[in-house]
Amino acid sequence: MSSSGHPPRLLDQVRGALRRKPSSLRTEKASIGWVRRFIRFHNLRHPRAMGSRDIGAFLTYLAVEEEVAASTQNQALSALLFLYCEVLQIELDADRSRTPAKRPQYLPAVLSRAEVRAVLAALSGTHQLMAQLRYGSGLRLLECLRLRVKDLDFEQRQLMVRQGKGGKDRATLLPARLHEPLRAHLAHVRSIHEQDLREGFGEVWLPDALARKLPSASREWVWQYVFPSSRRSVDPRSGRILGGLARLRCASAHQRQEDIV
Repeated sequence: MSSSGHPPRLLDQVRGALRRKPSSLRTEKASIGWVRRFIRFHNLRHPRAMGSRDIGAFLTYLAVEEEVAASTQNQALSALLFLYCEVLQIELDADRSRTPAKRPQYLPAVLSRAEVRAVLAALSGTHQLMAQLRYGSGLRLLECLRLRVKDLDFEQRQLMVRQGKGGKDRATLLPARLHEPLRAHLAHVRSIHEQDLREGFGEVWLPDALARKLPSASREWVWQYVFPSSRRSVDPRSGRILGGLARLRCASAHQRQEDIV
C-alpha cells in the first residue's frame, strides 16, 4: 500500500520490483518504458486482462511496423516477461510469439594499428586519455566511465572493473605508459574535489546501499569517479546533488599514441 492508503500504481510496482533485484537506472527506465508502450499499444488495457497473444501482437508490431532490431525486440520481451512473472505473478501460456528474436551474425570490425593511432590523434585532453585507457585495458565505454579512484592499482599495474557485463568483476591491465598521465589527471580532479568539499558538495553515488552503511564514504576521495562529469548532477532517485565538479576541464593528456599502440 502507498502512503495514501491506495495500492501503488502498476508502473510504481514495476519500479519497486526492479530496485529490489537490484537493476541499473538504465534498465529501470527501459523496462518501464516498454511496459508503458505495451499498455498504450493495447488501448490502455490492464496487463492482467491480456496475455501471451497480446505480447506476441506487440512484438510483431515492433518488428513489422517499427522495424526494430532483434535486440530491441528481445529487450521489450524481457521487460514484459518480468512484468508478468515478477510483478503480476501471472504464468503465461507457452507461445511461439514469445520466442526471443534471432540476432543476425556479423563479423566484428577490427581497426588496424594505424587506424587506432589516427583515432587517438584526433582526440585531446581527457577524452584522449579515456580512449587510450579503453584501448590499452580493453574497457567498454561504461566500464571506463564508472571507474573509481580505488579501482586503479598502479603498483600492481592493474585496474578492477566492477559490475561489468553480466554483473561480474574482473581485473585487467593498467598500461604502464598511462601511469603518469593518469596520476596528473587524478591530481587535477582531486584538487577540484577538495574545493567542492569546502563548498558543501563533492558527494558521489554509492552502490548497494553503501550510502546508508558508510555515511561518510560518498565524500571520500577513493570513491570518486576517475572521469567525473564536468558539471554537478542530481541523483534521479534521491534528488541529491552529486558530482560537484562544476569547474572540471579536460586535463592535459598529450601522451603519444605510439606509446600504447
